[in-house]
Amino acid sequence: MQTKSAAIRWTMTFVFVLAAALVAGHEAVGAHQGGMAADGKEQPYVIEYYYKAKWGHAEEFLALFKKNHYPVLKKEMELGRMLKVSMAAPRYHTTEDGRWDFRVTIVFKNATIANDNFDSAALLKQLYPDQETYKKEEQRRFEILDAHWDLPIKDTDLDKR
Repeated sequence: MQTKSAAIRWTMTFVFVLAAALVAGHEAVGAHQGGMAADGKEQPYVIEYYYKAKWGHAEEFLALFKKNHYPVLKKEMELGRMLKVSMAAPRYHTTEDGRWDFRVTIVFKNATIANDNFDSAALLKQLYPDQETYKKEEQRRFEILDAHWDLPIKDTDLDKR
């Protein structure tokens, strides 16, 4: 019996040590890939958000974005979560398969904040007391989209390569 319980303890210890090593390795890789410098310094983390509106609805999308989403982003900048929010639109048109109407670029303070599942419910209630109208308008903002995608960006140091 004692040999069996010793083997069980050894196996459980091995599994625990292996799990701890895997978690530590995963966190180190995640921090490196997420925009954290190797020395532990935090780096800004940039994500571009692309929006492709249905034909004829780009201005409606923009108006709803400015009314219902941009104030939330500005509030998050005030909180220090984001360093910068900007929007761009193409000057000319492209082929339909590559078309987008708006690109919103958000510079987060760091990768951890960009991926922390921030709960904006309190901000939304503060900014939009009429939650029913807010929810309807946000639903409409996404109904008029043909596509939406998010693209994390990393800098490439051309002098380093």
